[in-house]
Amino acid sequence: MVAALAASSALPAVPALAQFRVEIKGVGLTQLPIAIAPFRGEAQSPQKISAIVQADLERSGQFVGVDASDASLDESSRPDLAQWRQKKADSLVSGSVTRQPDGRYDVRFRLWDVVKGQDLGGQSFVITEGDLRLAAHRIADFVYEKLTGERGVFSTRIAYVTKSGGRYSLWVADADGENAQSALSSPEPIISPAWSPTGGQLAYVSFESRKPVVYVHDVATGRRRLIANFRGSNSAPAWAPDGRSLAVTLSRDGGSQLYMIDANGGEPRRLMQSSGIDTEPVFSSDGRSIYFVSDRGGSPQIYRVSSSGGNAERVTFSGSYNISPSVSADGQWLAYISRIGGAFKLHVMDLKSGTVNAITDTTADESPSFAPNSKLIVYATQQQGREALMTTTLDGRIKARLAGKSGDIREPDWGPFQKQ
Repeated sequence: MVAALAASSALPAVPALAQFRVEIKGVGLTQLPIAIAPFRGEAQSPQKISAIVQADLERSGQFVGVDASDASLDESSRPDLAQWRQKKADSLVSGSVTRQPDGRYDVRFRLWDVVKGQDLGGQSFVITEGDLRLAAHRIADFVYEKLTGERGVFSTRIAYVTKSGGRYSLWVADADGENAQSALSSPEPIISPAWSPTGGQLAYVSFESRKPVVYVHDVATGRRRLIANFRGSNSAPAWAPDGRSLAVTLSRDGGSQLYMIDANGGEPRRLMQSSGIDTEPVFSSDGRSIYFVSDRGGSPQIYRVSSSGGNAERVTFSGSYNISPSVSADGQWLAYISRIGGAFKLHVMDLKSGTVNAITDTTADESPSFAPNSKLIVYATQQQGREALMTTTLDGRIKARLAGKSGDIREPDWGPFQKQ
């Protein structure tokens, strides 16, 4: 675990902006009441572990916090669970943070089932100060999985792009938007970041050659390689699930068309012939299908084609303008942006039934991306006149505003699960 924590912090640290308060909107129907007691010793720690854990769990939409601010507990002794039953808590987390003589921190915690009176286990980490937030996210992952039976995504990462003062930056951040670290900065636009299946690389489009060119960037080292720089436009990279190839949009043969290209570059293979503009490809998790946007029918709609090519079938039928597809890892959901009047709103489709729901009340949504457990979506929007990174549950009931660097925030992409 310590090795995993260290490996996830390979980027140089960048001072974080002031923390954004997580703004939960709506009321879930099946939220589990949980008490996160202040960790003993965290008042002297640069990160408040219990607050990060609680914010993670509440943002998931699965949990609601029970006030534990006055509790004095740690993980080493059994708490009075009857007291927590009276407070209507179903579960309880207690822990401690201890600074060691060498400057590292010993973080320990334990999870209790208050209703059944059971010890559900715990963990301990010895980590550097820079990994305290990651340890908190790991704790939230442990709690989430124990209590829901599904894997948590709090220790994963997101990537997004900002424009500020005429400069474009590609950021890698924790899943809550905190701890943002610069992967790339340029006076020319950077667009379409896309995580590799292992989370070690980002594909993106750069305009530094005064035209769109596709690169793949190694997140840990900062090294990058050129993937597509053909005549015309090179854009919209999307990784195949095996990480060996990417789908890209190229205009080298006239018109914008979909191609497959090796992850190390080389000669691309055209997927199909189309009289329209085909772009924004994204793979299904099994790698068998590619969803993409095309105006072949007269207006932008989302289609699906076999990853080996062939005939495409239309997927979206409601609305005259549907773009930016994202497919959940479990294959059940399609998120996309639909223009309703002059408003751009996030929609979610059940791919089995075809049922579609608009799940936001904002009007400038863009670039949805599913969490790797298929339970949350991150997207960019404007809220109260400000650019914002948001997460939402699939029903739109629980939304949270994430921390983000200042400036014009664009194109978030949620990375895969990290190796433990």
